Amino acid sequence: MKKIDLSRQLARKRQKRIIKTALIVILGAMLGSLLINVTIRLPLNASKPVNAILVLGGSIRREIYTARLTKDYPDVPIIISHGSDDPCILSIFQAQNARLNNVWLEHCSHSTFDNFFFNIPTLRRWGAHKVKLVTSGSHLKRATWMGKILLGANGIAVEVDSVKEKGIPGNRESQLKTTLDLSRSLLWAFFSQFIQPPCFDRVELDKVDLQFWNERGFECEHQGRIKKQ
Repeated sequence: MKKIDLSRQLARKRQKRIIKTALIVILGAMLGSLLINVTIRLPLNASKPVNAILVLGGSIRREIYTARLTKDYPDVPIIISHGSDDPCILSIFQAQNARLNNVWLEHCSHSTFDNFFFNIPTLRRWGAHKVKLVTSGSHLKRATWMGKILLGANGIAVEVDSVKEKGIPGNRESQLKTTLDLSRSLLWAFFSQFIQPPCFDRVELDKVDLQFWNERGFECEHQGRIKKQ
């Protein structure tokens, strides 16, 4: 019995050593990747032109602004993260005679943190080296810092465009909200080196199913209520 107990103890010790070694290797790899991204890739990419646009949803003014941006960036892919209803964005782009291809509408996000959490993997797959981040003045401080932390941690430079709003924004900013978001952004900057959360709810703008939306019914801020057929 003593020999069996000793063998079990030795096996458990070996198992613990293997787990500790694996954790050290994984954490070391994450830290190494983060350092390379921040100290090497980010400074190099800062001088490069914008090759992707990320729009933080929550304002129709940002969507109108982005539609106009397509004329300056005809070949740059665009993500509108949890914006207005799909047909509303489609009508905005059509009204501005903006291109519809390579404009992606992402619906997984429900917060500013999610905007980066779900879309950084896509930006990385696209090979984005510098992202134009579209937000609003009322949202500027928190969005800018989160963008610099989360995109920068992945070696992606950020250029922020602030859109002028009309009226009082619905999402009020606070010091507590900013502190919480920046804290989890710093934590996720580390783990995002290897963890890439998927989003399966996205559609390209030129493939919006208008029949589905007409049957469902939808409301556009700039058009009023469109009733079910």
